[in-house]
Amino acid sequence: MTAAPLISVLLPVYNAEPYVAAAMQSILRQDYGRLEVIAIDDGSTDRSLEILERCRRDDSRVSIISRENRGLVASLNEGLAVARGELVARMDADDFAYPWRLSRQAALFAARPELGFSGALVDTLLHGRVLKGQLDPVFRLSLPELSKFFTIFLHPTVVYNRKVISEADLHYDSAYRHAEDFDLFRRLADRYPAALMPESLLVYRVHPGSVTARHGKEMRRTHLKIVGENLERLGLAQDCEDLRAIGDRVCLDTVRRAAAFIRRLEARIATLPDPTRPSFEAGALNLFYFLYQLVNDEERPALTHELLTLTGKWNAIRRREKYALGPGAWAPWLSQASMWAGKRADWLAYRLKSAPATSVLAPYRVEAA
Repeated sequence: MTAAPLISVLLPVYNAEPYVAAAMQSILRQDYGRLEVIAIDDGSTDRSLEILERCRRDDSRVSIISRENRGLVASLNEGLAVARGELVARMDADDFAYPWRLSRQAALFAARPELGFSGALVDTLLHGRVLKGQLDPVFRLSLPELSKFFTIFLHPTVVYNRKVISEADLHYDSAYRHAEDFDLFRRLADRYPAALMPESLLVYRVHPGSVTARHGKEMRRTHLKIVGENLERLGLAQDCEDLRAIGDRVCLDTVRRAAAFIRRLEARIATLPDPTRPSFEAGALNLFYFLYQLVNDEERPALTHELLTLTGKWNAIRRREKYALGPGAWAPWLSQASMWAGKRADWLAYRLKSAPATSVLAPYRVEAA
């Protein structure tokens, strides 16, 4: 009988004292036996390393790399260099995995050994409550095409199959800092089969100290840089400077340029052959939503109004948002008040639909004594 493959779990850690014990224990309590955990302490200044060392003393499957701060890309590449597993799983220090995560993902690769990498859905922990993840219908389309427009998998859910992916291809590029996963996935999806598991395998924690919260602006700039490179390489755009400019600064000029870029891109995609066109159309719509969120976050309704008008996308947003943003060009204060009320309504609906966090977190509560 063939032994189950060893899974190496890469856990980069930087100042994650409030969360890392729960993340680590959620991995060590997996119902999959053959695993190793490689924790990379990236120069933490809190008690993260102390917590990791305690876990290592208690469980021989844990190893630690600790040195000065070098950033996430360097940490991940160091982990890949020492990982011994046939499968390599990602994990973040502020999330926690369900006990069946690794066994379910190992079973997928056993059933489909040709897969290069896979991801999964997540449940989201926000304000003490857990919202169940749902599969977006867009994932019925082609992942290689979609990977040109957005990060197809949430990074901490990913597992790489090193029996399929060559060592030369499995590395993170420091030129794409804070969007290194987007860059890697677009490269891998061009060369290797990928799959999204339609079930939630971990809980993704949303909090002010997360990488996404702390580096959101740089992440968005790099995201648009990657999309621009992809579109130029595919011949869907000749020059993506109008797209990249809005990542540096959101103003009336860059909004107008980005809107014009979206219209040109849609016209070019409309000429593509039937087999590939739907995936590219979905990708372009996702790019619009990315820009819409970027502009909307500025809380200047006149700019959002301009983007929606110039792209002709008023019907692509929710009815409530449409009503709220309608007066944005002549009464921005009214739009701001309406949008605030909408966000409040969303928050209340979220609390009503979500499950109590204690039912999910209880098995993973570990004190950092």
